[in-house]
Amino acid sequence: MELSQIKLQWNEVLDLLLEKDRIAWLAFFDARLVSFENNQLTLDFADSQKFANPHDFKKSRNPSHTQLLIDAIKTVFGISPTIIER
Repeated sequence: MELSQIKLQWNEVLDLLLEKDRIAWLAFFDARLVSFENNQLTLDFADSQKFANPHDFKKSRNPSHTQLLIDAIKTVFGISPTIIER
């Protein structure tokens, strides 16, 4: 699996996440997909700092939200990556 493939269908992942848990969706909706190597998907939230008012949801992300994201990824792509946040 290539990062470009994941990017093409990322909105499907986010849509599934929204169906399951709106808070989890809010926590990950502005993530930028940086890399996918060795079954590790790296997400970057740096763009969240560009707005006038910060909306960094890092404190709201917890292991259950990350697991919901992994579950959505598995549904769309059939893989269960480790999520790395930058």
